[in-house]
Amino acid sequence: MAKTVFDVLDEKLVALSANQEEFIVSGGAKTFEGYREACGVIRGLAQARRELQDLAKNYRDGDDD
Repeated sequence: MAKTVFDVLDEKLVALSANQEEFIVSGGAKTFEGYREACGVIRGLAQARRELQDLAKNYRDGDDD
């Protein structure tokens, strides 16, 4: 099956989140503020993925909401 724009965006969000996780795991966050910022980015990306998945589902189901 061909990838949709939703699939491509979701893959990009996953990759961005993985980059932030790797940043934390590798000790990139030298301060608590840096750690908090990276965690906030991960939370934001997770929310974006949920919204994208809802949008994709509504698009496939033909919903207008």
